[in-house]
Amino acid sequence: MRVTSTSPLPLQQVLDELDRWAADPSAEHRERLRVALLRLLNNYGAQGAWLEISVSPLPDLSLGVGTLSERPASGAAGVSEQLLFGGDGSVPLGTAWLAGPAEATELAINAIELAFDAAWSRTEARAAVRRLAALDAAVRGIAGVLSLDRVLQLIVDEVRELSGAKYAALGIVGGDGYLERFLTSGMSERERAGIGALPRGRGLLGAIIREDRSVRIDEIAADRRSAGFPANHPPMTSFLGVPVRSKGHSVGNLYLTDKRDARSFSEADQRLVEMFALHAGIAIENARLHEEVGRLAVIEDRQRISQDLHDGIIQSLYAVALALEDVPELLEEEPAAGRARVDRSIDAIHQSIRDIRNFILGLEPELFEGVDLATGLQRLVAEFHANTLIDLELHLPESPPAPSPTVTTNLLTMAREALSNVARHSAATRATAELSTTAATLRMVIGDNGRGFDPGAERTGEHHGLSNLHSRAAALGGRVQIDSELGAGTRVEISVPLEPATAPASDQPA
Repeated sequence: MRVTSTSPLPLQQVLDELDRWAADPSAEHRERLRVALLRLLNNYGAQGAWLEISVSPLPDLSLGVGTLSERPASGAAGVSEQLLFGGDGSVPLGTAWLAGPAEATELAINAIELAFDAAWSRTEARAAVRRLAALDAAVRGIAGVLSLDRVLQLIVDEVRELSGAKYAALGIVGGDGYLERFLTSGMSERERAGIGALPRGRGLLGAIIREDRSVRIDEIAADRRSAGFPANHPPMTSFLGVPVRSKGHSVGNLYLTDKRDARSFSEADQRLVEMFALHAGIAIENARLHEEVGRLAVIEDRQRISQDLHDGIIQSLYAVALALEDVPELLEEEPAAGRARVDRSIDAIHQSIRDIRNFILGLEPELFEGVDLATGLQRLVAEFHANTLIDLELHLPESPPAPSPTVTTNLLTMAREALSNVARHSAATRATAELSTTAATLRMVIGDNGRGFDPGAERTGEHHGLSNLHSRAAALGGRVQIDSELGAGTRVEISVPLEPATAPASDQPA
């Protein structure tokens, strides 16, 4: 748009004051803007102006300048009315009424439109940068969270802040097409309890489920699909609903109400929430898969423990029982031999007790919850000392590394597996665990002075835990090196990157 002006200074002053008012729409900045607009009118020979601006992200504005101290009546004599547009002419900015000679008012209106268009463009650009930064922060907030309950609540909390909504909810739809879970943000527990039962997904919420598309409305009560609110429900006006999808199918819906700094949610808000919903769907699917893998790992672990108990402890106790069956007769005929057999049986029972305690050492996943790597290793050593007679020394660097939670949990799990093997199979009297690090790699070495074994021999049930170490390290992008020799002890070296190359199959015990 071409504007002819006798002086660029009044227009520049309006632009400067618009920037200040857009950042802080206070009474002081409103008055400064009015003074700048009055100078602009005088520059063109116009006498007065009334402006009504309503376009996000600019604050709403109703302002009289010069002879127009209030909104003119429709068709008022000597007053020109014009709609103002920005961008490529498709963004309605508001309306301007100007009083004065026709040529002067035309030039003034064009200059005012240009000024508000520039102010809107700059404010929108800054808002877009802030929205993208907020989206990045929100996505980072839910990325890598593998607890389904926690990731669902984080999603609804993050999207409320991201969109500037007073209230937010995440509804998870069941197989029957109704809501089976409904998480909220912005309400206290007392407010939530006062509303009563969870919504089933009728009314406006059900429309999002059925239509599987975003819905944005200015007034909930005015929409024909609205079924009203139950007793004790807080009043809500503006609404934005966005489906959450994963792998092409809906996993839930985001519901946002009451835009905090505007009368309604904007198209930009909708696009932002839709982008977040894509990441939310991935996060929900990841958490579900992780929990499913965890359940499978528990089943697998139970099967392993059952097999180990059957092959080891139960068989040992069965052998003791067989050895004791004829002890009464043996004590009568050969008392010394009978007493020796009883002593050997007692020793075997004590060994079985130690084996049971060593199994307990491998069943303590809660040791690792919320701890750093050094603390987790120290807890493992304490448990090892409590359950074995083996002298174990732990060596940590002066500044222990702080890898990601995924690496920490898996490395502690591998350390536990290795120490459990030492306790159960090595017959060692001494063992060591040493942690070291380079710029990008963690290295843990666990060694013992026990009886050792042949790593090249066919692996029996005793040593199937070694394959767990290899698979878990490989999932992190690392490796395991095992050196052992009959009669010369065993050395297990675990090397993994500080950040995992890929997500491990499971954070459950191997």
